[in-house]
Amino acid sequence: MRSAVVLVGGAARRAGGREKYFFTFRGKTFIDRLIDTLKEVADEIVVVARDPGQCERFGHLDDIKCIPDIRRDLGPIGGLHAGALAVHGEYVFVAACDMPCIHPGVVRLLFDAAIGYDAAIPCWNADMLEPLHAVYRTSALLGYLEEHESLSLRAMVRSLDTHYVRVEKLREIDPGLLTFTNINNLEDLESIDSSAERGRGDASGPGQESS
Repeated sequence: MRSAVVLVGGAARRAGGREKYFFTFRGKTFIDRLIDTLKEVADEIVVVARDPGQCERFGHLDDIKCIPDIRRDLGPIGGLHAGALAVHGEYVFVAACDMPCIHPGVVRLLFDAAIGYDAAIPCWNADMLEPLHAVYRTSALLGYLEEHESLSLRAMVRSLDTHYVRVEKLREIDPGLLTFTNINNLEDLESIDSSAERGRGDASGPGQESS
């Protein structure tokens, strides 16, 4: 069984207070695009929100479980913890809600690359990683999150037996690496269509976390 977790619990400050998951790209909201893509590659999908009130925003999503953070105010680490506790698959793909162009073929490759490891993390180079567009072994994720001290995704990734997947490998499936396009503000949203037309995911820079 393969699982997927979508983290939606951020405060949306970088988007002018707007909820990015309801931004629209090519006629569909970000969250609807993400869910439709993940339904192609995962047996279950869990959306992790910051609180029960935010969960109510996703009642329209069919066959999708939405849960609130269990440990509040920890950022993505808190969402990962709640999501890992809720899923049933041995491996789980984790995505941020501001990535509307995730490629199902890339997700499948990451699931395959994670077999025998604790995680499969795309990397641009040694310092630029994509920990919120990655696959984790659920038990390893929970093992770390039960006793961690740092809130850094980098510290978590470095503590696991991680298979780093070069993004050049992923270009074989997604030549423009649009799968990593993420929207940080309204100006990014305005430029995403032109980036897609050029075949480059350059609406924002690569990497969810660097040193």
